[in-house]
Amino acid sequence: MRESAETTPSRQIADSLRSDIASGMLPPGGRLPPVRDLAERYGVSRNTAAKAVAILKAEGLVTARPGSGAYVREPYPIRRLGPDRYARNRWQVTTVDAYADAQKGSAPAQQQGGQTQEVGLVEADEAVAAALGVDVGSQVYERARVMTREGVPTHTMTSYYRQEDVEGTPIADPRPGIAGRGGGFAILAERGLDPHEITEDLSARMPTTEEALLLELPTGEPVVEVCRTARTADGRVIEYARGVHAASRFIWSYTYPIPD
Repeated sequence: MRESAETTPSRQIADSLRSDIASGMLPPGGRLPPVRDLAERYGVSRNTAAKAVAILKAEGLVTARPGSGAYVREPYPIRRLGPDRYARNRWQVTTVDAYADAQKGSAPAQQQGGQTQEVGLVEADEAVAAALGVDVGSQVYERARVMTREGVPTHTMTSYYRQEDVEGTPIADPRPGIAGRGGGFAILAERGLDPHEITEDLSARMPTTEEALLLELPTGEPVVEVCRTARTADGRVIEYARGVHAASRFIWSYTYPIPD
């Protein structure tokens, strides 16, 4: 009978190493034994030992450093995202609360946020055109940002606007940082386009090669794509945005009444 994938030697070695990581015997940032040492320890070929390490890399538990070996991935502070991040009193805030782990009891630490950005006119694709109510191929403003915390990239956010809504405003200014004194939403509000309602659609997927490099993701880590539509009180869409978030660095948390 053919041996199942769960009981192959490489899987067994990976399970053993995973337990060592969970217990702290292999601490964050710690170097895994070389493949040749693993092969000797478990009495297997180097190819089998290498497969075990590859399994842990694919799971995002370890990362490879060329010419040095494989190391236990160091945990990254987690940021909880919910509706409160869009509160008007936070439009000027550039610091965020990050947690050591996913448990709600852990104390938050403040981290300084930042962003780089590119702004320009682009042709609206089907999703952008449908959201903004313009023709496909119409010129719209694209504001593409890479968000950082303490200088480390965490996610991207690319927003799209009708030209007439943002022409001549700080939203169309390509300089890094938040737009104007309070960010994009504050600028829209100053123009009488007060953000009132937001719809977010979340989906998980594997990153593209470009996204993995941009966000410095280890092999095997998925991303969460967020599509955001912001509207005024009368239903006019004033922004459509797409964000790509490193899955291990965020938790989305919502509290709401159960509909009838």
